[in-house]
Amino acid sequence: MILTFVSNYINHHQIPVSNELYRILGEGYTFIQTEPVEEERLRMGWQDESGKLPYLKLFYEEPEECRELIMDSDVVVFGGTDEESYIRPRLEAGKLVLRYSERIYKSGQWRAVSPRGLKKKYEDHTRYRKAPVYLLCAGGYVASDFHLVRAYPGKMLKWGYFPATKRFGGQEKEALLDKHREGIVSLMWAGRFIDWKHPELPVFLAEHLKKKGYEFHLALVGGGEMEEEIRRMVMEKGLENEVTLCGYLRPDKVREMMERTEVYLFTSDYKEGWGAVLNEAMNSGCAVLASHAIGAVPFLLKNGENGLVFESGNLRDMEEKAEILLRSAGRRRRFGEAACETIVREWNAEKAAGRLAELAERLSGNLGDDKDFKDLAYVEGPLSTAEVIAPRKMYRRLTCDNGGV
Repeated sequence: MILTFVSNYINHHQIPVSNELYRILGEGYTFIQTEPVEEERLRMGWQDESGKLPYLKLFYEEPEECRELIMDSDVVVFGGTDEESYIRPRLEAGKLVLRYSERIYKSGQWRAVSPRGLKKKYEDHTRYRKAPVYLLCAGGYVASDFHLVRAYPGKMLKWGYFPATKRFGGQEKEALLDKHREGIVSLMWAGRFIDWKHPELPVFLAEHLKKKGYEFHLALVGGGEMEEEIRRMVMEKGLENEVTLCGYLRPDKVREMMERTEVYLFTSDYKEGWGAVLNEAMNSGCAVLASHAIGAVPFLLKNGENGLVFESGNLRDMEEKAEILLRSAGRRRRFGEAACETIVREWNAEKAAGRLAELAERLSGNLGDDKDFKDLAYVEGPLSTAEVIAPRKMYRRLTCDNGGV
């Protein structure tokens, strides 16, 4: 089987799946990168992998060869770029395509009423609803967005991003989980300092925890347009001893910090389509406290089992759940262990790639048979059925259906 993955550029969140697909399919697997890596990403510590991977082809250097491969492959996985010209000839030829996508209405589903937007969604998606085109949903809100435009009915599966998974043996695992240092709790936040990632929320939380008398230290990793504002907040609130701004770090250094951190804070709103730092923090044995609006949260977190979920933008809810974590070292360890198991056993590149290769093989032999497709979904984890749940109902679904603390 020939399987080709087409996206804007490959990164450290996609390489593990690609490496595994290459191991399974050999020369039958290719990743086509359509554009160079952005300078901003390189400044953040991302690596340019364009000359290092045996399965990587660059569309902007070999356009004709890449066009032929997209057209002639048994299965093409396409996403990560808004430029439809790469995939349009294959779609029009009625050939098998697995699209992957984050949300199309990150700023609000009210945008679905735009006539211009609906025309574009129809041209790119809805008109292929009866064709052999399926959707891999990179986030818990994707199915709801596409349901609004009546695309991919009964043909949407859970997907995501799969950073490298670390597997820890006996003593190594105990060391990973035994993070607590008597008298102080370590907290961490990592990302770009931009409005929709809400780096101000951890600072407000630190102010609250200090007033309550908790002993803790918060590390903020990253930088961006809000960095000076955050630095000023820390100083004005007298949190210099409790909060450290670490600047940008290489991805491997971020992982090392996570492995020494007890509580990971993830505060983004609905504009966080997936959020691969959640995979990484869970794999690192952190007790995660995350906003319900983050795309990865409905797929990865079970409230009260492997972490806690707070209502996006609700500082009081965040504060109350943070206090639950700070009051109990045992609970932090339990959540961290369960979070790590979630990644090691279910949400990892090896499992995702193996299932994707199997799904592609079976779909290519049952072209256009939607009945068979419904039977191919796994029970849980990658490539299980992506449920259509409206964003306004998700917080209650996550916190009520999955129990309390």
